[in-house]
Parts: sequence; structure tokens; C-alpha cells
Amino acid sequence: MAEAFTPAPLPPRENPELHGHGQAVQEFLAAARSGRLHHAWLLAGPRGIGKATLAFRMARFLLAGGAGNEESDETLYMAPNHPVFSRVASGGHTDLMTIERSINEKTKKMRSEIVVGDVRRISRLVSLTPGEEQWRIIIVDGTEDMNRNAANAILKYLEEPPPQTLFLLVSHAPARLLPTIRSRCRALTMRPLPDAQLSNLIASQIAPELNSEERALLTSISEGSPGRASSLVEQGGVALYDKLMQILESLPNLDIRAVHKLGDSVAKRDGAEAFRTLTGLLEWWLARLVCDSARGAGHAGQGRQMNARETALCQRLMTSGDLEHWAQVWEKLSRLFARTEAVNLEPKQVILNAFTTLQQAAGD
Repeated sequence: MAEAFTPAPLPPRENPELHGHGQAVQEFLAAARSGRLHHAWLLAGPRGIGKATLAFRMARFLLAGGAGNEESDETLYMAPNHPVFSRVASGGHTDLMTIERSINEKTKKMRSEIVVGDVRRISRLVSLTPGEEQWRIIIVDGTEDMNRNAANAILKYLEEPPPQTLFLLVSHAPARLLPTIRSRCRALTMRPLPDAQLSNLIASQIAPELNSEERALLTSISEGSPGRASSLVEQGGVALYDKLMQILESLPNLDIRAVHKLGDSVAKRDGAEAFRTLTGLLEWWLARLVCDSARGAGHAGQGRQMNARETALCQRLMTSGDLEHWAQVWEKLSRLFARTEAVNLEPKQVILNAFTTLQQAAGD
């Protein structure tokens, strides 16, 4: 694969483009134009598909005058040179607040959760009348990251919503939210992009340097998420997946030298992100092994289609264990990777342990 510079994707507040999700946009527009806009919306769906990008798009639309704004259209698009766009992008709009995981002032590191102090900032915003237009807007990006105290604090606002205030809660794991929070929001469920649309986006913007075979693979392992595709490109995910497949194809005769080399290559790069990319690909592959095999030949049209190489490997591995066997392996490795993040285990050793587990599973 040719080396090429791939620009980092724009943060959601700075991104003027939204790919797909026309149904979600129309649902919001219809509510806004009806004059009965619900006070809280839950934008739910997988990571990286554009939920936060849509939330900022909705916010800009309302902050620029909403349904009465002649410059708005059926996609909620706003040009980057629009004054409202510029102020939202810079974080300088007085009627918009974003709540997300913050920096711990003591440790100078990003917190692992949204804390109650982050939510309490809302009180000052809602104590004032909107400075410019009709709405004050609060976007919570990563709502599932709220700890219990933060969740209870925001629940109070949802139960007794301040006037002229709109809450946009962005979540990739809505099941982790308090049921009382979910019940007070209007759900806006967003779906992954179709493969054809994501493939075109990869070709035109995300990774135009890829050839057709590499683009097809990236489309497949990105599962409809432009954000995931961008992250995989940044971490060399296509080449990494190829190395992963080579090792898996050697099972149960594990190529331990290749595993060590793979572990070293991950450790030499931006450790945390490279490790997450590799373990995420391995978890993803195991999920496909289990789920696609469970669907069986009679359901071949559902879900992602494996290529010939993956199909041959899965068929061979399934002879060494049934679905329950491989589901247990998937669960075991998922717990191992989650524990690594929680207690800072040594990444290379975790990778060695993971492939040893797979070797044992394939030899059973």
C-alpha cells in the first residue's frame, strides 16, 4: 500500500458535512417546524457514524433562527463562513454548551468519565435568558460516560426542563443510560452507512490512496462508520488486519515470531491507540466468526459478507469447536482486553496471551 498523507477528520463542531442520516434529519426538521420541539433528544447509534456531527448541525440550525431561517435547507447544511458556524466551531457561542469528558486538573489527564462538576456548569447557562435567539442548547457528547452523580444531575434538568432549553444527548451505548433518562428523551436512532456510500467516501475523502481491494477491505472492517474508517487508516488498519489474518491462518501452529513482531510494532507506535486498533480488529473478527457462522448458509444475505480468505479460515476453525466454544473464546478475550485498559497491563504480553488462547482454542 502506498504511503500517503491522510488529513485528520474534522471534530464534529467544525465539520460542515454529514453523510447519510437523511431520515433522522427529516424527523428533527418536522418537529422543529411543528413548533412542538421536544426538550431532549437522544441521538443513538454505533461509534463514528456522525451522531455528534448531526447534533452540532441541529444546534447551528436552531441558533441561526431555526425553521424561520431562509438559509436553512432540507439537510440542515450551513456554510462554514456563516457567523453562527464560526462561533460554534470555535466554542464561542453564548447559547451553546458542550459537556464531555474533561481534563482532571490534578493529574492533567483526561478523565475516564463525565463527572458531576461537568454537568453543574449547566446551571449558569439556564439561569440566563438566551442571549441571541430562542434556544439555549446543551450537547452531551458521550452520554454513557456519565458517572452516577452526573447522570442524576442531568436527570433533574430532563425531569423539570428549563424553558427555551434543548438537550441533545449523544450515545453509542444507550442501554447503559438510566432508564429514566431514556424515557424523557425523544429517540433518534441512527444507522451505519451502507457499504456503497462508505466505499465512495473512503475513495473520495478518507483514503483515496487505497486500491480497490484495500478499499473493499477497509469498507468491510469499518462496518458503516466513517469515524472508524478514518481511525483505521490513521493506525494502518488495513495492513494490520492483513498481518492479523496471516497469524490466524497459521493456527493451530502459531507463528510465535510473527506474534512477537506484531506486538513490537504496536508497542513502538502510539501505544494506546495502536493497541486498541489491533485488539479491536481481533474482537471484531471473532464476533464475525461467531455471528456469521450462527446465521449459517441460509442467511448469507444478512450482515457483512466475508471474503473467500476469511470464509476458508472460519470454516476450518469451526471444525475445532462449535459456536459455543468460539463464543466463549470471544468473551474471554474481550474481558482480557477490557482488563488491560482498566489496570494498565503490558500490551505486548496481552497480545501474546491472546494469540496463545486462540492457539489452544484452535487445537481443541
